[in-house]
Amino acid sequence: MGSFSIWHWLIVLVVVLLIFGTKKLRNIGSDLGGAVKGFKEGMKEDAPKLSEGDRGGHTIDAEVKDKQQS
Repeated sequence: MGSFSIWHWLIVLVVVLLIFGTKKLRNIGSDLGGAVKGFKEGMKEDAPKLSEGDRGGHTIDAEVKDKQQS
């Protein structure tokens, strides 16, 4: 019992290739890559645009009050 050796992972890879085939695995990989690329582009579009003056460090002054139980 313990971690798997390289031989265990090679056997698993061969079984997966036999079950799914290389073409289907390639299609799954390209679909996953396209989804990740679309997600990254969507995140770039939603990111707030900062102007040159807004890049400085801002300090927020706040006071914390103790919460007393009744």
